[in-house]
Amino acid sequence: MLDVGSPAPDFALPDQSGRVHKLADLRGSWVVLYFYPKDDTPGCTMQACAFRDALPSFGDLDAKVLGVSADDEASHKEFATKYGLNFPLLADVDRQAIDAYGAWGLRQRPTGETVEGILRISYLIDPQGRIAQTWNVTEPEVHAEEVREALLRHRGSVTA
Repeated sequence: MLDVGSPAPDFALPDQSGRVHKLADLRGSWVVLYFYPKDDTPGCTMQACAFRDALPSFGDLDAKVLGVSADDEASHKEFATKYGLNFPLLADVDRQAIDAYGAWGLRQRPTGETVEGILRISYLIDPQGRIAQTWNVTEPEVHAEEVREALLRHRGSVTA
């Protein structure tokens, strides 16, 4: 996981519609970058739907939400359509951002099995492109609200 205050690594990744997103293009806005293991699995669906439902309250905070996994564009499109997701899901099939953000490693499945894969971590990136806060996400269903509360706190301390 990257340290708070460090520069957020840039990336260029396609979303579920094939549109390429670059972190550098989002300078001046807050960015919520969340990494998740797999489309359409229970925890990942809870987390994505929580962000979907919370997104209207993020708009007033000038924050962009981006989900990232190693699934391809077609998988993301199916997932986003099935659940009416209203934010980009970035396809990182080559693990460009996943590796740069330290989101790959050993994790424990709900069954207790330890496997290597994408870690459920999130970053709040400030308008200057620096890491403002990090999370090891343990409760995906409430994570969007945790991020929103942190964003409210940070917005008061950093201006664009």
